[in-house]
Amino acid sequence: MTDATFDGGASRRAFLALAAATPALINAAPAAAKAGDWKDAVIVNALGGLDNPNVKDEGGESNVSRGVRKPRVLDARTLEDARRSGVTAINCTLGYVAGGGDPYEVTIAAIAQYDRMVRSYPAAVSKVLTAADILKAKRERKVGLIYGFQNAAMVGDRLERVDVFADLGVRVIQLTYNPANHIGDGSMAPENRGLSEFGRQVVERLNDNRIMVDLSHSGEQTCLEAARISKQPISINHTGCRALVDLPRNKTDAELRLVAEKGGFVGVYFMPFLNKEGKVRAADIVAHIEHALNVCGEDHVGIGTDGAITQIDDIDAYRADLAKEVADRKARGIGATGEGPETYPFAIDLRGPTQFYDLADRLKARGHSTGRIEKILGGNFVSYARDVWGA
Repeated sequence: MTDATFDGGASRRAFLALAAATPALINAAPAAAKAGDWKDAVIVNALGGLDNPNVKDEGGESNVSRGVRKPRVLDARTLEDARRSGVTAINCTLGYVAGGGDPYEVTIAAIAQYDRMVRSYPAAVSKVLTAADILKAKRERKVGLIYGFQNAAMVGDRLERVDVFADLGVRVIQLTYNPANHIGDGSMAPENRGLSEFGRQVVERLNDNRIMVDLSHSGEQTCLEAARISKQPISINHTGCRALVDLPRNKTDAELRLVAEKGGFVGVYFMPFLNKEGKVRAADIVAHIEHALNVCGEDHVGIGTDGAITQIDDIDAYRADLAKEVADRKARGIGATGEGPETYPFAIDLRGPTQFYDLADRLKARGHSTGRIEKILGGNFVSYARDVWGA
């Protein structure tokens, strides 16, 4: 494996030059996705969405926002883009992340909405409960939906709610979002404390129910402590490497290494935190994947894009929506250092239905073997899921 080298400033300048010179290229739909060498690969997005970000809800807002995926009717483009992308399964964020409403009630309602969505599209999507369900989705050419949370606030102070969520099919629970909660500190909590006593009980209860303990968004001490006390391997489903870009949402080598040593999984996202200028490109994603491989080994690294498959068509119009969203997140205290109105939550040159195949081709061009790439695309997540959920 060769070492990736990249210059954040050069990346930003290249991005701006591309945007200024060829706006039609940026806004154009991608060419038809071609599976090439990867048609048989199991592709798992360890954190993403099955959404069309170009569709507005009744209030005029996009159906996709950072950290929140709104369940709704799946349109034809969303389903076709998913089919063309080759994605096998997606860990979808549902339920409470932040904001108003009772977290438990909001979450129960969201689970019901997703269940109804699965029933409405039986030929296109399926609910994932075991690792075998991911492989079944591949055979049946469906998209497996993994029910996951990006905050454990809905547990409240009642451990038995973890049992309820497990019975309802939730398979991933992230302990914190960016701020601290009653379980532990998020990545933006300045104290960087570890788990609370109740948080340690939550980890134990998640283990008992064979639910993945996801340490994305957590503070460093919360992550390290949870990894140490968990009886089962834990995951960081969407992150970057702080050794490359020193931002709170990225994980230190100590965190990455411990997760891997405990048999866990690390997914690299396609987010602006991968580039010090906030203008992430495919080369940045490859660099972070390669660093994670060096730290964790090839059996523990995958992808968790934190984005949808269907691309945003009108980037110019999107900028205004993004500025409002970033301002709202900051006002609510849930934003993260490194995100801003000009930092797109996707890679401008790695999006749309081709994104997974394009990434695989880039890794192949870097000298990575087919077997290693197939592990990164989804094989490692399936192995991790088998350890936690069972076959």
